[in-house]
Amino acid sequence: MSIENAASLESPLRHFHAVIPAGGVGTRLWPLSRAAAPKFLHDLTGSGSTLLRATYDRLEPLAGNRVLVVTGVAHRVAVCRQLPEVGENELVLESEPKDSGAAIGLAAAILHRRDPDTIMGSFAADHVISPDHLFQETVREAIHTAAAGKIVTIGIKPTHPSTGFGYIRTGDLLNIDDAPNAHAVVEFVEKPSEDIAKKYLETGDYVWNAGMFVAPVALMLKHLEANQPVLFAGLQEIADAWDTPERDEVTARVWPTLPKIAIDYAVAEPAAAAGDVAVVPGTFRWDDVGDFAAIGRLNNAGDVDEVTVLGEGARVFTENASGVVVSDTKRVIALIGIKDVVIVDTPDALLVTTKEHAQRVKGAVDALKASGDTDVL
Repeated sequence: MSIENAASLESPLRHFHAVIPAGGVGTRLWPLSRAAAPKFLHDLTGSGSTLLRATYDRLEPLAGNRVLVVTGVAHRVAVCRQLPEVGENELVLESEPKDSGAAIGLAAAILHRRDPDTIMGSFAADHVISPDHLFQETVREAIHTAAAGKIVTIGIKPTHPSTGFGYIRTGDLLNIDDAPNAHAVVEFVEKPSEDIAKKYLETGDYVWNAGMFVAPVALMLKHLEANQPVLFAGLQEIADAWDTPERDEVTARVWPTLPKIAIDYAVAEPAAAAGDVAVVPGTFRWDDVGDFAAIGRLNNAGDVDEVTVLGEGARVFTENASGVVVSDTKRVIALIGIKDVVIVDTPDALLVTTKEHAQRVKGAVDALKASGDTDVL
């Protein structure tokens, strides 16, 4: 064996296993996104690929078939249809949502049980990222940084003073081989006001927290056990039974008892305080598609007389109009002399708002739920 081949076998990349948490309804994208068909199952960019499928395809060059998907029982059929490559042992089904601490923690515990040297990367199923090659370069750096004994978050270099994202304050360069852009993390900060966000951008020391983690599973579990011992113990019990005939019985018994907590609070923030977290800034384009205004941005809409239209066979007429139309019906929709409108037309629900008020759609969902109109949710 050549020295080059021997070195490649020892690369941290061969220990890399991708995890795709596919959860969350995306209530700000109602009535397109619903409990039975959440946003990750939709094509929101007009690319012909759903967000879930695009996430898998983006990770495949890095992980091969080493991809674990965590999703709800209700979405099993749809996920398997979109990702036929994912086998039974790589599909983790949640009977009820327990937040990202339990979802990512269980994935880490299962992978650790199979191979304690695994480096896992967690990447949400409902984000839009481009171009893929820049994303992959950043993840490779994160994998090498994780191999040096760090929990690594991938930060996004801010393009504007967003008040909708959390931020990460970066520290000194870590000087890690094959990870020239890896920095220490000083702290995680919550979503700021616009004035504070502007100050963050001026310093150049802050990146957006995109919720992407790459880490040795052993280190993830060490911090989970230290900070959330009850959650850790429950996940460990499930993981111990995962590849045995007792999987279903143990999971059904233990999962409902697990505490709900985000992975940021359960692991990332306390690990950062202990000096165990690094960040690799990414220069790729990233959007978490938080509302219908984001769909307009992603499809290059927003200029005068431009209307983004999504939906197979959508019938839309426009004149002196701009905005976003998503149609799941054969109804003709005519926009005349109206700016920045958002129209989402489905067989049983119609949404009409503006880009400016797109974030308020969640309030409508909450009101419908409170009034008992759950048939449209």
